[in-house]
Amino acid sequence: MDPQIEKVLKLPLKQRVALLVLVLLLEGAGLFYGLYKPKMDAYRELQNKLEDLQRQIQDNRRIANNLPRYKAEYEQLKKDLEAALTELPNQKEIPSLLTSISSAGKGAGLEFLLFRPKPEVPKDFYAEVPVDIAVSGTFFNVAEFFVAVSKLPRIVNINNVSFSDIKAANGRTTVKVNCLATTFRFLDKKEIKDEKKPK
Repeated sequence: MDPQIEKVLKLPLKQRVALLVLVLLLEGAGLFYGLYKPKMDAYRELQNKLEDLQRQIQDNRRIANNLPRYKAEYEQLKKDLEAALTELPNQKEIPSLLTSISSAGKGAGLEFLLFRPKPEVPKDFYAEVPVDIAVSGTFFNVAEFFVAVSKLPRIVNINNVSFSDIKAANGRTTVKVNCLATTFRFLDKKEIKDEKKPK
């Protein structure tokens, strides 16, 4: 027999048991850190991946279940955009819009003293189209004109309104009104690019 083993066998019982326990602990530690722990770490990692995938599946199912609603919302947004686009004319429609404003004033019984388009003011994707207007007529005619402009199918803002030359003659009170009518138009892609170029 090997002298080392004989030496161990001759040790007192307590020391042999302690040695056996130490050997078993070392083997257990080796098995735990060498085999079990790496497998458990890999298992936990796979478990986390599985949970992530299950969450993704649930999210995708929720989206898929709501797809008809999202499609309906998308279609509604497209209709809203088309409606909004009709309120902002393009370059070709500006003269007819200005004619509509002028016709609204004449239809309300106003006399145009000034109708002068000013230079456009470009913004991000649209341009402001301001027009200086001076009209003469009764308060009722002016109010009717503003109402008619508000009912135009395009957006037209009236601001900087000032009243002057209030006169009473033949049982009528007339007034001169100066204002700024501002409408808007979309810029086409070329105009947007030209605006972004440094001058």
